[in-house]
Amino acid sequence: MIRKQARLRRDYLYRQALILKEAETSEKRAQLRAAIASGRPVDPSIAKDQSLRKDFQYDESKPDLDAGEMADLDDEYHLSGIQDPRVLVTTSRDPSSRLSTFSKEIRLLFPTSVRLNRGNLILPDLVRSSQSAGLTDMILLHEKRGTPTALTVSHFPHGPTASFSLHNVVLRGDIPGSLRGTVSEQYPRLIFEGFTTRLGLRVVKILKNLFPPRDPLANKSKLGSRVVTFKNIEDSIEVRHHVFVRTSYDSVELAEVGPRMTMRLFEIRGGTLEDKDGDVEWHLSQYTRTARKKNYF
Repeated sequence: MIRKQARLRRDYLYRQALILKEAETSEKRAQLRAAIASGRPVDPSIAKDQSLRKDFQYDESKPDLDAGEMADLDDEYHLSGIQDPRVLVTTSRDPSSRLSTFSKEIRLLFPTSVRLNRGNLILPDLVRSSQSAGLTDMILLHEKRGTPTALTVSHFPHGPTASFSLHNVVLRGDIPGSLRGTVSEQYPRLIFEGFTTRLGLRVVKILKNLFPPRDPLANKSKLGSRVVTFKNIEDSIEVRHHVFVRTSYDSVELAEVGPRMTMRLFEIRGGTLEDKDGDVEWHLSQYTRTARKKNYF
């Protein structure tokens, strides 16, 4: 089974390398087409590319896609919208009662997720059993002295793995005036605000694929009443969970359900959780002089 997963991972990386190579050729082809249309001189590196000029008459009808658009054709989430995600929520070993409560609330946040008591399972065995059970993602929660401090999201079978630090975590019972009782299991509406850069859109794709897609309903009375909001404020993701009731034709009343937390991304890495040698796609360089002046999202 391990050799099969390694072979599938190599095949996926090989396809990604071919896609990036084709994207580079597509960008050169677009520059050559624009130069021919405008009559301006083309870049010498493109002009001296004999294979590009030879194949241009055959590839002229191909659409010009950049690297991001080419990668979306065969990315890790190509089954998005076809099947519902199955998310496993678990914790680090020997969790405190507060972390266990927080994991239960995280499980209620994602409608199609399941929670597992970690026990003595080591990480490679946990990932292997999750993949064999047909799970699509794993959320691993960490703590320090009873306070949740980190959240790791890993997508199966080839990644990516995104690591977030947690700040200002408030459980359901600690929110003043929060709604008590059972939590609705309806598929929530998702609101992403403030994600404009390419990295921000990458984070949006990772987070939104943890939720199942909502079916478009023609009857407004059957629309769900849950809302999960992810708002980017200076590279800090504020997470809120509400339910709403329509009080009139043009107004609604919100009630916070919880949990409430702030997430800060510090790494996106290829591969799954147990793969420590995966390629680092992005990491936070917080000790550089200009790190606090940048807006990554």
